[in-house]
Amino acid sequence: MKVILGNPTIIAAYKAGIPGNGKPFPEGSKIAKVQWKPKKSTEAPFSVNVPDTLADLFFMEKDSKRFPETGRWGYAQFDYDPASAIFSADKAGTPNCGQICHVAVKAKDYVLHPYEMR
Repeated sequence: MKVILGNPTIIAAYKAGIPGNGKPFPEGSKIAKVQWKPKKSTEAPFSVNVPDTLADLFFMEKDSKRFPETGRWGYAQFDYDPASAIFSADKAGTPNCGQICHVAVKAKDYVLHPYEMR
């Protein structure tokens, strides 16, 4: 179960039609993804998943000066250990892993998720 959040810069860009209009996201665009392991609700009268244990935090930041070699995006991932309530950097590493995972959407300025109406 995931929630994807964006700062005002990237939300304004999405509302302006980026990346569908072929333009890149502006400098300072930021995305955060919070991911939980799901569980079935024991209270709902129908089948529904709800968040259970926090699993991971993912971040992306557009900064051409700091990240020129990864599509101008910086990536970070932190894993959560519920037993100790501690976050740690993902063991696989994210600076290049993030870009490698996102290269399939290079034409969309490396952003996997579209803006969803809420």
